[in-house]
Amino acid sequence: MQQQKRGRQVASKWLKTVALLASPKAAPHIPRTKPFNRKRLHRMLRRYGVVVLKPVRGGGGLGVMKVSRQGGGYLYAYKSRTRKFGSFRGVWKAVHRARRRRPYLIQQGIDLACYKQRPIDFRLKYMKRNGRWRFVAILGKIAKPGLFVTNICRGGTLVSGSKGLSLSFPSKEAEAKKREMRELTKTCTKLLERRFPGIRQLGYDYGIDRNGHIWILEVNTRPQ
Repeated sequence: MQQQKRGRQVASKWLKTVALLASPKAAPHIPRTKPFNRKRLHRMLRRYGVVVLKPVRGGGGLGVMKVSRQGGGYLYAYKSRTRKFGSFRGVWKAVHRARRRRPYLIQQGIDLACYKQRPIDFRLKYMKRNGRWRFVAILGKIAKPGLFVTNICRGGTLVSGSKGLSLSFPSKEAEAKKREMRELTKTCTKLLERRFPGIRQLGYDYGIDRNGHIWILEVNTRPQ
């Protein structure tokens, strides 16, 4: 009964990403994402400069890493620690140890809008009640100082969506961003519901880069 109430769960971030990429409207808002291996990590670092590594399954920011090219070396951020490596081989070894053979994804790093040098992103909760999808909440999540993940369980600060947007954008632009996120949510939900019948609740994690472009960082079928 509890499972029926919550609806279908889809744990794989990769399956949800592939589903969204099938939509011409959604695809421009999906960061470049690939299954993890050494060759792809090297290639995506050369192309984007910054990548985020995520477990295929899991949430709460657990296991998430960030790797950046800096000069002739690399910065590796994991949990609350940042280390510098002079070679790709060195950073690869660190990632490989932390990954512990778990399947991972490599995602293009997004230069998120910030508040006081702390990255901020947004969680939009969308749930199906009595046969109709309804917006439940739009929330802003501000990363703990020194961290790149915004998850509340990792020390992030929770604010209303309006507050979070107002901290990053002028009021008129903030309202436009909120409308755009809502429309993207409706579009993507139709696609996901066709691909995964039985889903009843979704949590969309949106990031907005410094140029104002909206990105879908992740979609959860068991939003917290």
